[in-house]
Amino acid sequence: MLPPLDDLLDTAIVVALPMRMRFRGIATREALLFRGPAGWGEFSPFVEYGDEEASTWLAAGIEAAWLGSPPAVRDAVEVNATVPAVPASQVAEVLARFPGARTAKVKVAEKGQTLRDDIERVAAVRDLVAKVRVDANGGWTADEAVAAIGELGELEYVEQPCATVEELAGVRRRVDTPIAADESIRKADDPLRVVAADAADIAVVKVAPLGGMRRVLELAEQIPLPIVVSSALDTAVGISAGVATAAALPRLSHACGLGTGALFVDDVTRDPPRPHHSELRPGTVVVADPPLADPARSQWWRDRLTRCHRILARR
Repeated sequence: MLPPLDDLLDTAIVVALPMRMRFRGIATREALLFRGPAGWGEFSPFVEYGDEEASTWLAAGIEAAWLGSPPAVRDAVEVNATVPAVPASQVAEVLARFPGARTAKVKVAEKGQTLRDDIERVAAVRDLVAKVRVDANGGWTADEAVAAIGELGELEYVEQPCATVEELAGVRRRVDTPIAADESIRKADDPLRVVAADAADIAVVKVAPLGGMRRVLELAEQIPLPIVVSSALDTAVGISAGVATAAALPRLSHACGLGTGALFVDDVTRDPPRPHHSELRPGTVVVADPPLADPARSQWWRDRLTRCHRILARR
């Protein structure tokens, strides 16, 4: 059941969280939070997304605030460190925020950078963390991906090396390194097309873009691949939904990408979840004294929520 718009707007606050360094081109992460009978929900689709796509993120936030978390089958979830596309000289500084991390995900294929930059960054991470995975966000052509994978050394997997399912399938046939699909699942009209095309070894899923915790669990039942639950650069509220989802999965064989709170200078709570021995535990987030957006940005988000609520009402 869709709650009335006024119930969302009455408790809505818009936060602006400064980043320690740019990630996905973002220096300040904005999000709208609202409170329901089960706790807090988050609405934070990236600003360039259209209302149809953004409305799925609103459905996820409403689920968290009105239904709460699904039952957990594990007490803790291993998470990876996340290394933005920084110079190799800054890698140690980034990893220091993820003490005890056993796995690191490294951003590669950044616009304006070269493969040499990626190689040096990955090598610097490998000096400090045993298991390394990389994420290209669809930034390579198939030939570029094959060449890059050959140069980057041993990797746990390569996430979304190319933009299309067909390219993923082609690259997978040409390399021995496992291929993970992210955008090809969460931004696809048919998330199962990756499976039908035999285009990936691992499925990366994100709660908000897919419409909520229970939707991810339903999808996981249909995807015969190992699942990695990752953050969409969420606040602590969204991270809690990701951890709850990972804790509810019947099988979980890989570290999840839910440690991105370390990339924020401030979060939405005084005691944001931080990995202990590279693990996060499911729990409730109490929003307290978050950095607020200015009135103009706050109104922009409230207007966006209103439009997306209308879309959900039509569905």
